[in-house]
Amino acid sequence: MTNSTSTRSTHAANPQSLVLTALFAAILLIMGFTPLGLIDLPIIKATILHVPVILGSVLLGPGPGACLGGLFGLISLWKNTMAPSLLSFAFSPLVPLPGESSGSLWALFICFVPRVLVGIIPWYTRKLTTMIPGNKTVLSAAGYTLAGLLGSIVNTGLVMGSMGLFLGDAFAAAQGIDSGLVAGALLAIVFANGIPEALAAGVLTPLVASGVTKALKLANKKESRK
Repeated sequence: MTNSTSTRSTHAANPQSLVLTALFAAILLIMGFTPLGLIDLPIIKATILHVPVILGSVLLGPGPGACLGGLFGLISLWKNTMAPSLLSFAFSPLVPLPGESSGSLWALFICFVPRVLVGIIPWYTRKLTTMIPGNKTVLSAAGYTLAGLLGSIVNTGLVMGSMGLFLGDAFAAAQGIDSGLVAGALLAIVFANGIPEALAAGVLTPLVASGVTKALKLANKKESRK
């Protein structure tokens, strides 16, 4: 076993990491089942549930991040099944497609795959920024910001892109538009919801991640002195 593999395994099994993973999972559940996390809009549910997933990714690694992303997808599946909106058929196979009696299994792909990737990509984004020479404090803040922005863009871009690719006709039927207008309508949703979500993630990620990192370092120093 290489040193890097050993380090990752130890990190993943670290009680502190397990506690933080459980904490982010609890935050996801609280946000998911209150108005804080999923905002019901006329067309689609806007969300900031990706933020705890991004934070889990940059602070804990791609494994815990992917698990948190899967929980995000599960919450989305439940909410869209139990309280469907106009486009909930794209997030739950139990919601019938417009004009049909059954849903589509592509909804599971749309609901879970982008959200799992939200828990993976920010970690590698942050990791790459640490390899750039320069002021470490500035690069650290920039890395967290970039990870937040990219994680949010991955969520919105892949969700809406997959919706257009796999369920474009159903989207057109739900919106009452011609199939040739689907791309434009999806882009409108991306700009209306995606940009504010990305900005929120870009601001919150460095603030929270930096604070948690400092708190953990302080706790570790106190523990080492005992």
